[in-house]
Amino acid sequence: MSIDNLRSALPAWAKDLSLNLSTLSRSSTLTEQQQWGTFVAAAAATRNESVLVQVLEDARAHLSEEAISAALGAASIMAMNNIAYRTRHFLGDAYENERMGLRMNIIGSSGGVEKVDFELWSLVVSTINGCERCITSHEATVRGEGLSTEQVWEAVRIASTLTGVAQAVAVVETIG
Repeated sequence: MSIDNLRSALPAWAKDLSLNLSTLSRSSTLTEQQQWGTFVAAAAATRNESVLVQVLEDARAHLSEEAISAALGAASIMAMNNIAYRTRHFLGDAYENERMGLRMNIIGSSGGVEKVDFELWSLVVSTINGCERCITSHEATVRGEGLSTEQVWEAVRIASTLTGVAQAVAVVETIG
């Protein structure tokens, strides 16, 4: 299993990440699609090729190709949106009424999966990218769609762990 490959690639100083990765990949309060889509979206958002390849290998056993595409779509569209919305927020009131002017059709279609799943993946990517407005907006949507705080927090834990794993893997690939 590829999550196991990631775990075995982690050095001793990243043992906590390995343990967290193991726990989060085995049990979940999320549906299988939500859990593994969160892994895929978060892995893509880390921008670490090794992490994404390993996560996708396992995710293919749990997700349809449509769900994988939706999770990757959430990662891509939110990479764009997080920069635009975060910058508009930083620039202040003078920019609040400016039209975004960027295509975001995938958000309206939810990439072909349930809205709550796509929104959860968008939340996870926004968490990694640090866009407060996107985080709170997507969190309100998933909570409104029926997800519990425990489920939202589990997705955040997956994102946090994969970000740490990506950093550790990058260090190992750089210094050996």
